[in-house]
Amino acid sequence: MKIWQVTGRGIQSLRLMEVDVPAPGPGEVLVRVNAVSLNYRDQLLIANNGYERFGLPFAPCSDMAGIIETVGQGVSRFTVGDRVINNFNGGWIDGNPPRVDGEIASFGGPLPGVLAQYRVFPAEWLVKAPSSLSDVQASTVPCTGLTAWTSLIEIGRLMPGQSVVVQGTGGFSLFALTLARRAGAEVIVTTTGDNKAERAFALGATHVVNRNKGNWAEQVKAITEGRGADHILEVAGGRNLINSIAALAPGGRISLVGVIEGSDSMLPSVPAIHSFATIQAIYVGHRAGLERLVRAIDIGGLSPVIDSEFDLADLPHALTRMQQGPFGKVVIRL
Repeated sequence: MKIWQVTGRGIQSLRLMEVDVPAPGPGEVLVRVNAVSLNYRDQLLIANNGYERFGLPFAPCSDMAGIIETVGQGVSRFTVGDRVINNFNGGWIDGNPPRVDGEIASFGGPLPGVLAQYRVFPAEWLVKAPSSLSDVQASTVPCTGLTAWTSLIEIGRLMPGQSVVVQGTGGFSLFALTLARRAGAEVIVTTTGDNKAERAFALGATHVVNRNKGNWAEQVKAITEGRGADHILEVAGGRNLINSIAALAPGGRISLVGVIEGSDSMLPSVPAIHSFATIQAIYVGHRAGLERLVRAIDIGGLSPVIDSEFDLADLPHALTRMQQGPFGKVVIRL
């Protein structure tokens, strides 16, 4: 079988290798991987040699959709032919996450990634894929979809009539836009281009603010008549958190989900205190939440936005597309 492996720093270190197909042990299943979606985290780790601490060579990427080929001894959760997706955080079934060596075990580091034609998984770490989505679409659910669901529904308890700010037009933000609108919320999207603004409106955005046309927090306050937003999904980090706090409504909630502008955020304590703000760090979510999300997708017709698809051999080109700021998700077909 073919598998991508990282051997050092940068795209130039990627190698498409040929290895034996693994066999499942007791409690495990063999999955034929049909699609793998890319996340900003994958790009960041490849560019900065972040896989070195896990031991090289290392298989990248965390999110897949596929079909069960073989079932190991003692597995009753699935049968051969079931379409499945993996939970991003392996071993986190419900409640608080288990930690291994001080961190939550996730695919694509420290757990080996999924960018291979076949992958063995513990059966307990998988759920059935949404029946209403293709494999390409379903592959975006383990991280992008579940992070939005955890932020807004599992923990955020989003209510109809509340306001939500989603930052940018990447795959996570667009899924959060769709989810929040289906929940009856007003959604404000921040972006940098008029073309992306038009596409965000087409997906149901209530308002779009252009970050290149003034302070986005002030624009949000103006749209909400000075009140601010009830939920803000913070994908940038760094100094952008200052604006998120400034744009927050009294008693509002900020979900910290990304580090695009830096892993160290700036927290202005006094404005946060005056807003009575809740700032919640989100690291994707547990299997129970993923199962509830799958049901919501099939019942409510939720659908992720796909920017582009690439063949397995074209991973370097897919990563280049990630760097260009895609509108939605970039997916590898296997």
